Amino acid sequence: MRIANCTVETGDDALVFYSMNWFGPALPCENITVTNCRFTSASSAIKFCDGNMNCIRNVTIDNCVIVGANRGIAFMNFDGGYVSDVVLSNLVVDCTRHDWFWWGDGDPIHFNIKRRSEVHRSVKPGTDAPAGVIRRVHIKNVIARGKGSSICNGHPDSWLEDVTIENMKLYISSDPKAPYDKAVHCLQFQWAKNLKLKDVEVFWCEPESSTWESALFLKNIKGLVLEGFKGRQAKLGVEAPAVRLEQVEDAVIRGCVAPQGTTTFLQIGGDKTRDILLMGNDFHHAKAPFKLEENVKKDSVREVFNVRRIEGQ
Repeated sequence: MRIANCTVETGDDALVFYSMNWFGPALPCENITVTNCRFTSASSAIKFCDGNMNCIRNVTIDNCVIVGANRGIAFMNFDGGYVSDVVLSNLVVDCTRHDWFWWGDGDPIHFNIKRRSEVHRSVKPGTDAPAGVIRRVHIKNVIARGKGSSICNGHPDSWLEDVTIENMKLYISSDPKAPYDKAVHCLQFQWAKNLKLKDVEVFWCEPESSTWESALFLKNIKGLVLEGFKGRQAKLGVEAPAVRLEQVEDAVIRGCVAPQGTTTFLQIGGDKTRDILLMGNDFHHAKAPFKLEENVKKDSVREVFNVRRIEGQ
C-alpha cells in the first residue's frame, strides 16, 4: 500500500491502520508508505488502531502535515496484537481541542496499551486477549503544537519497547473556553523499556493553565537515554521540576540544558530508582540541578562534568 499526495479531512480518524477479524481472519496490516499528505480530523489524524488482533508493522510516514486534529499521532492497542517497526519523520503537527466525545484532548502524541476489558465494561476480564505490544517506533524531526498533554503509556503487563523521539519541538498552550483541561505535564511516559528522547525541546505558551507542572514526566522506565533535552517547569519561579523521574532504572541524562527561570531541573523519586548518570549537562541557569526524594538512595545518582550555578549569581 502506498499513499501519497493526498488531502484527507474527516470527522473521525483521518488515517487509521486496522488488523481485525470482521470480514475473515485478522491479517497483518503491513508494508505501507505514506508521503506528502495533509490530514485534518476531529479525532486522531494518524492512528495505529486499538482494533488490532494480529499486527501492524513495517510502516513509514514522511513529509506530512497535521492540522486542526483533536489528536495528532495515536498508538492504541486494545485487542492483543502488536505494532512494530514504524518510522514517522518530517512532520508538522498542529492540534486543537474538539468536543469531548471525540478521542483525544488536543494532544500531539499518544501511546496507550490496554486490554479490551479495561476499556469496555461489557467485556469480562479473562475473556479478552492479553495486553498487546508496541515496539520499535521512531519519531523524528517534528514540530508539534497542542492543547493537551502528550501521554504515552504502556501497560503493567506489556511495556512500550524501543521507542525513540528525536529532534522534536513541542509547544503546549491552554484553552480557557474549554469546560475541562486535564493537562499536567507536557510529555509523559510510563511503563517503557529502552526509551530514547534526543534533542526534545518544550515550550510553554500562552494562555497558561493553573494545572501545568513539569515539561517531562517519566515513571516506571527501564533503560533511558535523555540527551539534549531543553525545558523548564511550566511557570517561572514555581517549585515544580522541569523533569521528574519516578521508578527509573539505568538512565543516562547527558547534554541537557536548563533554560533561564528553571527552579529544579531534575527531581528523582521512587524506591526502585537506581543507576542514574548525569553527564555533561548545563545546569548553570537552574537554582537546583537535581533533588532526590527521601526514598531514593544517594548512591543511585552519579555526576560527571556537569555545569552548575555559581553561588551568588
